Order: sequence, then C-alpha cells, then structure tokens
Amino acid sequence: MHQHPASRPRCPACLRPHSACICRWVTPVEHRTEVLILQHPLEVHEAKGTARLLHLSLPHSRMEIGEQWDPGVLQPLLAAPWGAPDASAPSRRTLLLYPEAPQDAALGLATPPPLDPAWLPTPQRLRLVVLDGTWRKSRKMLHRNPLLQQLPRLPLQTLPASRYRIRIARQPHQLSTLEATCAALAQLEAGAERFAPLLASFDGFVAQQAAWQGR
Repeated sequence: MHQHPASRPRCPACLRPHSACICRWVTPVEHRTEVLILQHPLEVHEAKGTARLLHLSLPHSRMEIGEQWDPGVLQPLLAAPWGAPDASAPSRRTLLLYPEAPQDAALGLATPPPLDPAWLPTPQRLRLVVLDGTWRKSRKMLHRNPLLQQLPRLPLQTLPASRYRIRIARQPHQLSTLEATCAALAQLEAGAERFAPLLASFDGFVAQQAAWQGR
C-alpha cells in the first residue's frame, strides 16, 4: 500500500513548519483599538504572509479564516464584545481598513457610509476590520459579504513607503497587511512610535524570507 509522506511538524503558534517558524519576530505592542483580521483561506500557508505575525503581536486582535461568512456569524465578530458575555459592555464602532475605489459601484458593491468623526476621539471603542489577501482575493471577500460593505471605511492619511520587498504589489502605494494595520492604528491612536518595534521586527521577517528566496 502506498503511504503518503508525513507532513512536517508545525509550530502551534505561527502554524509554519518548525524550520520556518517566525515566532522570533513576534513583538507585542500596546494598542486600544481592537483588530479583527479576516484572512482568505489561500493565505493561511503563504510563506510571505504577514497576518499571523500581526495577530500574534497585537494582544487585542482576533483572526478568522474564510472567504464568505453567514451574516449570523459575521455580525457578532464585527460588533459584539469579545470574550465572556457582558451585557453592560458597549458594542464596538466598527471600521473597515479598505480604500474607496471609483469602480466600487460598477462592481456591484454598496456605497459605504461616511466615517463619523465623533468616533475618532475614543479609539478604545473602535474595532478595525482588516482583510488579508491579495487585491483580487480581498475584493472577492468584500463582494461576498454585504455586512462588510456596510462598514464605514478608514482612509489612511499618510501612506509610508512599503518595506515589503518580497511580494510584488499591483500599485506602488500598496502595503502588506501588517504595514497597513500599523499605519491605521498609529493614525487612530496618534502614536506611530509605539508600532516602530513591530515594524523593525517586520524588517527582520522580510530579510529572513528574502534570504530563503535568494533575493
């Protein structure tokens, strides 16, 4: 009988083979805004992906994998308190980290509501939703989940130069999931310096991946 070779043991934290573990780059940082990372299934074992490193470094983050969710499952992820139920806990004000594009309406996407400026002074009440995937994958996730289309979007005011040299971007201003989320949190919480250690660790992660790829 033919036997399939056993899969390589994986790190239970970063989910990568032990020889490619990235836990050395995990750098916990303090942040007040909750972060919900919705990861496309094809990104789970992508060696160049940054979402798992981001999740492990953000104490107030949650990561879910999928392309389409039942609204009854997605709605609590977007707004309900995480952890033990607490009737007194206020619901979260949820933002989507995603650029508004002129072609949204042509693609059948609902026009997002405007972001209420009154939300911004209390980042501890916010929950930032991040879609992890290529441009095409994230667009499909947005299209297949109308609840995501109903969220106000957070426009990044200042786009830093990407340090993500191991993956080709469609546009020069596009950032990795980790870089974009750090930029968004720095904007919401007025504290870019707080995320500098994580970005420095990200540089180490990129260098490690580039060495393996021979770049």
